[in-house]
Amino acid sequence: MTRRLAEVAKKVGVSEATVSRVLNGKPGVSEATRQSVLTALDVLGYERPTQLRGERARLVGLVLPELQNPIFPAFAEVIGGALAQLGLTPVLCTQTKGGVSEADYVTLLLQQQVSGVVFAGGLYAQAEAPHDHYRQLAERNIPVVLVNAAIARLGFPAVSCDDAVAVEQAWRHLASLGHERIGLVLGPADHMPSARKLAAARAVTGDALPDEAVARAIFSIEGGQAAASKLIDRGVTGFICASDPLALGVIRAARRRRLGVPGDISVVGYDDSALMNCTEPPLTTVRQPIDAMGRAAVELLNAQIAGTSVPAEELLFEPELVVRGSTAQAPRG
Repeated sequence: MTRRLAEVAKKVGVSEATVSRVLNGKPGVSEATRQSVLTALDVLGYERPTQLRGERARLVGLVLPELQNPIFPAFAEVIGGALAQLGLTPVLCTQTKGGVSEADYVTLLLQQQVSGVVFAGGLYAQAEAPHDHYRQLAERNIPVVLVNAAIARLGFPAVSCDDAVAVEQAWRHLASLGHERIGLVLGPADHMPSARKLAAARAVTGDALPDEAVARAIFSIEGGQAAASKLIDRGVTGFICASDPLALGVIRAARRRRLGVPGDISVVGYDDSALMNCTEPPLTTVRQPIDAMGRAAVELLNAQIAGTSVPAEELLFEPELVVRGSTAQAPRG
């Protein structure tokens, strides 16, 4: 007990006597200090006293599907910073292959009595994935916000980059450069953002997009490379990719075939994640407005925590085409 008091007191910057007063429900402690002590208990992994367990912690789960794609650490930085400004402590939950699942993380977060959860990518974007843990959150009235396109029926507010506008921008850019054989490198068929991008491409072409111009891949450089090889064989010269790592995979596939980028093929990524201006060639990509989306997600979450009713609607944010060195005039002949 003494060790616990000392650790919590050091974490918060108060005396052990103040921590003791909070734990025993005694008066004479400001609400701000009281909340700081309770949050420190949660962060350090100590159980709250029985009489305080009914209160939700000032912790917020931040669930990410991975950290290898630079876009997810970027979202984590923005969302985590915005939460901290509100006195909320983010608990980062990152999935790893063969490790803790998204559903397991939700169970752990519920045990910690978190104030809410932000999902920045995850199973909610996959139609064929299990979704019971989302229903569990809804049944317990835990505030939740989803980042980017989700399946229908979950009933949570969401902030998304407009996939349709992203594809329109990329397609028109490639078409303006003379590319007539444009292909898409997308995620799995049940991945909602990819489904939206495909629908947008079909709309741009007047539903004339051939199936052979679409390749599916797992979201990685290797996945992009494998998908690009098929499309290159089919004569595609302009590539629109569902992520920056996929686009880097397309460039790798081109180089393995001794094709120039952008001399022989042009490549457009999606996200404008870190260091894409440092690749060779610098990547033309469609930028997600990460700062605006992250702040909006936290605002929606904080409103729910405060008891305000938030419609289960999707806020769409406008992307921006960033033209760099991976796109050029289509090769002649």
